Amino acid sequence: MPSSLRSALAGLLLAAAVAMPALADGLKDEIAPTGKLRVAIAISPAGGAFWSTKTEAGYAGVPVDLGKEMAARLGVGVEYIVHQNSGQITDAAGKGTLEKGAWDVTWLPKDPERETRMMFGPIYEVADATYIVKPGSSVTNFASLDQPGIKVAAVNATTTMRGAVAHLKNAEVTGYQTYDEIFSLLKSGEIDAFALSRDQLNKMAQKIPGTKVLDETFKKTVTAVAVPLGHSQALAFVTKFMTDATTNGTLRKAYDNNGLKDSPIRTE
Repeated sequence: MPSSLRSALAGLLLAAAVAMPALADGLKDEIAPTGKLRVAIAISPAGGAFWSTKTEAGYAGVPVDLGKEMAARLGVGVEYIVHQNSGQITDAAGKGTLEKGAWDVTWLPKDPERETRMMFGPIYEVADATYIVKPGSSVTNFASLDQPGIKVAAVNATTTMRGAVAHLKNAEVTGYQTYDEIFSLLKSGEIDAFALSRDQLNKMAQKIPGTKVLDETFKKTVTAVAVPLGHSQALAFVTKFMTDATTNGTLRKAYDNNGLKDSPIRTE
């Protein structure tokens, strides 16, 4: 090999060696600017692929496990930023890096409104949204539910609430901040129905005798990884992470560890 070619090749290799750490540092600056990966989670006993729970040891849930694994891959610590629902996570998406409540990555339901406020990677869960009706209710289907005077609850500012508002033309849809509050209202009969994903409502029905989950579905709720707007390097990283997690068993393990062993991983 001519010396000039060897010199050129050596120069290219040196440039690549210098550029690779710089790229890695740039990614960390964008996805973990505080030195930790701040993972936004929503706390509720509802379970499923989105909700997390508070435990004696800290937090548990699919997003908790995925956040921990992602931080390990980045070589940084993890910090969980706790919210009551996905609407609050959405509201915090535009916060400055050092503002209280700011986050770096999250996993939450996706819809067109949220796509204007954050950037989404691959979908990893597709769920059917429907309603559960209170004990003793005469409501048996969507037609008998969508009547004047019927009170339907949803978790405030969520994709499910927006779907219920669009779906019901006569019933009144009201948003509440927490799952627990709605659970109590349904159990006491102060509301007629609750809009949420079918798998979560089926679990709720086991805890409140006499309730009924309606057979019909009013929307498909899709859940995906997300980063704040403008974080293109972070989006590329989380997209690859979730693609890998789906194929290498990381996502399946997160499901299995959080009571979802019988739940298939559903992607679009």
